[in-house]
Amino acid sequence: MGTDKTIVLTGAASGIGKHLAKALSGRGHRVLATDVNEQGLSELASLRGRGGGGDVLTHALDVTSPEAWERALDAAEKAFGPADVVMNIAGFLKPGFIHETDERSVHLHIDVNVKGVIFGTRAAAKRMVPRGSGHIVNFGSLASLAAVPGLCLYSASKFAVRGFSLAAAAELKPHGVAVTVVMPDAVQTPMLDLQVDYKEAAMTFSGDAPLTVEDIESAIVSRVLPRRPMEVTIPLGRGLLARVASTAPAAALLLAPSLTAKGQKAQEKARKS
Repeated sequence: MGTDKTIVLTGAASGIGKHLAKALSGRGHRVLATDVNEQGLSELASLRGRGGGGDVLTHALDVTSPEAWERALDAAEKAFGPADVVMNIAGFLKPGFIHETDERSVHLHIDVNVKGVIFGTRAAAKRMVPRGSGHIVNFGSLASLAAVPGLCLYSASKFAVRGFSLAAAAELKPHGVAVTVVMPDAVQTPMLDLQVDYKEAAMTFSGDAPLTVEDIESAIVSRVLPRRPMEVTIPLGRGLLARVASTAPAAALLLAPSLTAKGQKAQEKARKS
């Protein structure tokens, strides 16, 4: 990937989005960093024109609004030219068993995680198809492959992201536009931190160690952007485990107690630290 790409990122006020905005601009790309949390974008705004990297421009964006998406892509075009890459990273997660879940959580998981990705992909595709080029990167999760007890709403939303992205990839490929769905395991971000105190989220902590935002950056830079695959799991081993669990959910259910117990121990360790 060259150093002259215009990249639009959502969820850039924290976590993966914030790190990628810094990392990609540091590699010379022009970045429109967006989030509904304008205050959270302030640090990124201060980076513009500094450090010898590419430009960073911040822009408020509610991903659940189609009109807001048009304004954001207009802002990117005005500042940098048409978006070469659009990354749908923004997400919402609140652990909870379905019989204890409130209505607001249902709406937020679907509105942000599903509709936000669909509206973003749609807005980007409408501009990329006439040009015959472009790349849309949608962030799912290993929960896109294997349902996670205690995160039923999040699992549902991320299954939807994967299904939508794979179908969109097939539709847009003949027009020169690639769609990639990125599915990482738990990443050390504020989204992971908020799960520490929820017993429902124990399975999230069942891996050997959380990924880092640098791990995500490495996958994006070395695999996703240059190769434009349809889907990527991070890391490979846990990704394979999730795929197996997806093909045999009844068998995977037998492993749930041991994985939950392992996760609970990791949660307790995380709380103490």
